Amino acid sequence: MTQRWGLTIPLSDRPLREQSALLVEAERLGYTDLWSSEVNATDGFTPLVQAAMVTTKARLGTAIVSSYTRGPLTLAMQAASLAELAPGRVVLGLGSASVPIVEWWNGIAFERPLSHVRDTAQLVRRVLDGENVTAKLPTVEVRRATYARPIEGRIPIYLAALRPNMLALAGQVADGVIINLLSPRDVPKVVKVVRDAAEQAGRDPAAIEVVCRIFTCASPNREAALEVARRFLAGYLTVPTYTKFQQWLGRGKVLQPLFDAWAAGDRKKALAVLPPEVVDELVINGTPEHCRAKILEYCAAGVDLPLLQLFKTEDEPADNSYALRALAPA
Repeated sequence: MTQRWGLTIPLSDRPLREQSALLVEAERLGYTDLWSSEVNATDGFTPLVQAAMVTTKARLGTAIVSSYTRGPLTLAMQAASLAELAPGRVVLGLGSASVPIVEWWNGIAFERPLSHVRDTAQLVRRVLDGENVTAKLPTVEVRRATYARPIEGRIPIYLAALRPNMLALAGQVADGVIINLLSPRDVPKVVKVVRDAAEQAGRDPAAIEVVCRIFTCASPNREAALEVARRFLAGYLTVPTYTKFQQWLGRGKVLQPLFDAWAAGDRKKALAVLPPEVVDELVINGTPEHCRAKILEYCAAGVDLPLLQLFKTEDEPADNSYALRALAPA
């Protein structure tokens, strides 16, 4: 069993006001980490505030919030405020996010993502370290940015990364890297880029924690689980950022029919041509025993924190707490 075992919160099947008891149970069951996401439902910080109020040990992280949709001081403020509720338990996970999140939904130009993440992470680090920051960087400029309350301890900053340049940036400047939508066999290739960059920067490669969001549908109904996985992947893999990532990993040829069908607006065909082997590689599905074995493959391949994102099938009970309990480490 890996040292750490994480859960993505909130669970998708109920409002936040009904999740506190499950957060307490998750910690009791041995989940060491509770990390949020931020797409177009709950924001990245509110679920963690809830978790901070009802748990005592679990580490709380964002995976991730975008460098574009909040300024450096606001990011530092939210991380530091959360850390006042949960001292020593907070990780700020930053990333570029994607064109739909940044540009389509928030009206912000998705330009120079590598530089933007680098510049934002640098400024947030300085604010969290207690500086009064005035700086003009290539993509972000701030004047007299300072957090006006004491910050106890150091808040780690992790970077979400997929392809070589962003992975290398994580190795050069971050405390950890956050990866997703890859199989266990892909992990060594990704981790090597991070470790090599850390070593070249004079850092300890082993000190860079590897967090991997693992999409999981634990269900005895395999066909239903595969359908959930197909629908999720068809929408995600066709986002340009993830398309390029899968091409770099070597799946470009096998996924080209999906990309072509999606670009043509034929969603039904896109689902039909998504190769079953790719579905099985990128979304763990099946019985809890099968899912647990696959999660441990990620750990053996170099993941330090498997971070489970739980899906449920339509024919299952009204909540997905079944999988939370079935896949718990304890």
